[in-house]
Amino acid sequence: MAGAQATATAAVAAMDERRDAGAHAKRKEIYTYQAPWLIYGMNWSVRPDQRFRLAIGSFEEEYNNSVRIVQLDEESHQFVDCGGFEHPYPTTKIMWMPDTTGSRRDLLATTGDYLRLWNVTDNKSVRLEALLNNNKNTEFCAPLTSFDWNEQDPNIIGTSSIDTTCIIWDISKMQAKTQLIAHDKEVFDLAFAAGVNVFASVGADGSVRMFDLRSLEHSTIIYESADAQGGSPVPLIRLAWNKQDPNYLATLTMDSHKVIILDIRVPSLPAAVLDGHSQCGTSSTHNAGSRLLVAVLHPAGRARPGLAAGGLHHWPGYGCGDQLPP
Repeated sequence: MAGAQATATAAVAAMDERRDAGAHAKRKEIYTYQAPWLIYGMNWSVRPDQRFRLAIGSFEEEYNNSVRIVQLDEESHQFVDCGGFEHPYPTTKIMWMPDTTGSRRDLLATTGDYLRLWNVTDNKSVRLEALLNNNKNTEFCAPLTSFDWNEQDPNIIGTSSIDTTCIIWDISKMQAKTQLIAHDKEVFDLAFAAGVNVFASVGADGSVRMFDLRSLEHSTIIYESADAQGGSPVPLIRLAWNKQDPNYLATLTMDSHKVIILDIRVPSLPAAVLDGHSQCGTSSTHNAGSRLLVAVLHPAGRARPGLAAGGLHHWPGYGCGDQLPP
């Protein structure tokens, strides 16, 4: 009887050990990659044949910077450095081509002094595909602050610049479709809506402006910011469009902890203001499958989601213990 009891005890202990081991494996939800420099920009690849792949840009206060491609090894549960390339100046934004089928070329785009396209082969070799510059009459360039890749038509990329303009590029021809003066001052961000033709931009003049590629003679001012005294405009630095409900978009005001939700059907007035942050926001994005909005904070390194429509709630934030770039 004692032997049977000992065997049962051993079996239970083994089951407990396996259960604990399984629970421990399931609990591993945070994977870390330690870059050799301060990380400024990064973007997830959406190709189904390249799961858990990131492009990460450096922030070095000098001309020579770099971009690394890292991917999670699902067996070892470690990020693996797959390669990278040198990049002039820090990248103001990095994006993989929004190819959810994996049927197109594996392209990566970056902005800084120019818009550059990079061709990734076998997830190892990277070569410069194109350097796109629409101002060939001078050796000087106006730095690009941001860009967006059209999800419905990946041949279209829109860039924003400190020279007050936005450029819409056709990368199938490697040339600009159009260049327009979008704001009265620097343009800080640009984002496409759910379709092909509509995009919006924000800038130092404190306005959110909406454009339609089919009729660029006119634009719609959706919102204009103002300081606490209701006078001078406050620069708007980031823009995120809700792809599930394109009536809504979000913008961030410079040096403010508030996220402004706009309804394009009701211009000028915010649909809501999310003020659950204690520090200034630097980036925002909508959840691809819902109306969930995430604003990322720079000083505290903290992300906090909140519902942008149908009731405003603040969810617990995630703290990374360090600063997050815009």
